[in-house]
Amino acid sequence: MLDSYVISLRHTLIRLLIILSAVVVSGAASAVEVNPKASPQEFLGAVANNMLTAVKEDPAAINGQSAAIAELVREYALPYIDMEKTTRLSAGRYWRDASASQKQELVQAFTGTLIRTYSGAFTKVTDNTSINLLPFRGDPNATDAVVRTTITMPNSPAVAIDYRLGRVDSGWKLYDLNVEGIWLIQNYRNQFADEIQRSGIDGLIAALNGKNQ
Repeated sequence: MLDSYVISLRHTLIRLLIILSAVVVSGAASAVEVNPKASPQEFLGAVANNMLTAVKEDPAAINGQSAAIAELVREYALPYIDMEKTTRLSAGRYWRDASASQKQELVQAFTGTLIRTYSGAFTKVTDNTSINLLPFRGDPNATDAVVRTTITMPNSPAVAIDYRLGRVDSGWKLYDLNVEGIWLIQNYRNQFADEIQRSGIDGLIAALNGKNQ
């Protein structure tokens, strides 16, 4: 069951990295300052621009070396993803039963899974990939926001992607996304639950870490 989870997660997050890499369709390749307290669209665009620029300027990364890409993901993308919240919501009611050390280990294991998935995603981006950031309809003073986008790639139909951001003390952080009507957290909550019911929190942690080797 966890194998199917990881495969589904890989497919979903590859789409996420395609989006993040394509947000800046035009403009200078220089890095821009990321301001988590800016508008959701400005925040997401800055993160995407810096990540894409870093990959283009790193010879190992642009040639598809996963270890180099993983390091760039840790530096340029991971600081703006709320992995504790993503993991907590994916674990659902079982999060309350986990000890403090189990929570920390689960976040670390899940983070490793996402980084491993991210590292293979950039080969999917082409010069013709484009994204449209749709008008923001939320309350600018809210603590939760959804940024709606569509993405187009050559010889493929447009794909609708929504990003859910949460406001923390430091500003916006990404914690969930919707790919063609399916939210990532909700999609994987049941599969996390299945693994926990079979082998407990420690079993889920071990299974994720096993895939991260």
